[in-house]
Amino acid sequence: MPLDTDDPASVVNRSFTGRLRETAKTVARANPVVKRSFKEAEYGLGALEHGLGQFVPAVIQPRPRRITIAVTAYCNLRCIGCRYGRDFMPGQQLTLDEVRGLLDDAREAGVETVRLYGGEPLLHPDLPEMVRHAVGLGLSTYVTTNGLLLRQKMDALYEAGLRDITIGFYGTEGEYDSYTQRPGRFARLEEGLEYARSRYGSALSLQLNYLIMRPSCGLDALRAGWAFAERFGMTFHTDLIHYSLPYFTDGKEGDLQFRPEDEAALGELVAELARLKQAYPDRIRESLASINSIPDWLLKGPEMRVPCDVRKLIWVGADGTVQLCYVTFKLGNIRERRLRDMLFTPTHRQAARDAFSLNCPNCHCERDERILKHLPSRLKYSASPA
Repeated sequence: MPLDTDDPASVVNRSFTGRLRETAKTVARANPVVKRSFKEAEYGLGALEHGLGQFVPAVIQPRPRRITIAVTAYCNLRCIGCRYGRDFMPGQQLTLDEVRGLLDDAREAGVETVRLYGGEPLLHPDLPEMVRHAVGLGLSTYVTTNGLLLRQKMDALYEAGLRDITIGFYGTEGEYDSYTQRPGRFARLEEGLEYARSRYGSALSLQLNYLIMRPSCGLDALRAGWAFAERFGMTFHTDLIHYSLPYFTDGKEGDLQFRPEDEAALGELVAELARLKQAYPDRIRESLASINSIPDWLLKGPEMRVPCDVRKLIWVGADGTVQLCYVTFKLGNIRERRLRDMLFTPTHRQAARDAFSLNCPNCHCERDERILKHLPSRLKYSASPA
């Protein structure tokens, strides 16, 4: 049943569970040892649920914890591998009232984390107010941006309560400008990060999202990205070039996706990532097992059969489309009905089960949690020779 007509006992139970999780997370944030123990316990319970779910599908239920909102489809870059700003939802943008309604319904449903992105979210004039509303609801809030407008927008965002930013990263200097097809933009990214870090110091959390694609799959490129992250005090995260996202492409000549002959280069890259993870565990938060699995995700593509954990996610596009995930499982559109009326419905429940069973185009989203909660994969990749 939709959330607003759900059984009262279920609503109370979700509310109690949400408060319990918030209390546990508050304690964990203050104590790294408790945090690690909490995460391990969560992965352990997830592994039990995943194992049981393969034999009893009914145990797989939607449990939204994160919402990703593309607040605008406009973008000030023209990245070779991305269709935003061109022919993916062209001209679409959510209003402030639409985002506020989304956030209200999401919080009521038990969502804990919101990601605001685009397109390029800093182009949206109401982004600070969206952040303010999310933070006011007690949601853990972060923005994913290309960073070009940080110098102009950072103060308003910080004042609104934003403390976490992730930055898409496609190389340094000429490599960045070539991939984004906008000369001189790398210098603007540097300027924005220098301003943000010098003004707000360690009060602002910055994460570099290093996109692994054929042009960036080299030790020199990786080390340049690592040095860039160190320079600005950023944590280091890896994203993989997508093979099933509707807004990603394989470049002009199909030169972004990996081929069998790239296996050796991928092995070298992953070995270096594994070394960096072991030497700097606080800078790379992704698990070693997830890092070791990267070549298989990129070379096997949809044949990589690891149960999906995306039942914890809700994705909203700039045109109001609501899906279980970035790729598929459409639940409706907020311009036709409220988010709360789409959640916990038979359609939502079936989507959660279909995603878990990979009755979909398949992708590598949420790969870290998927690997850790799937016992065969966790055992395989934890023991990888990388």
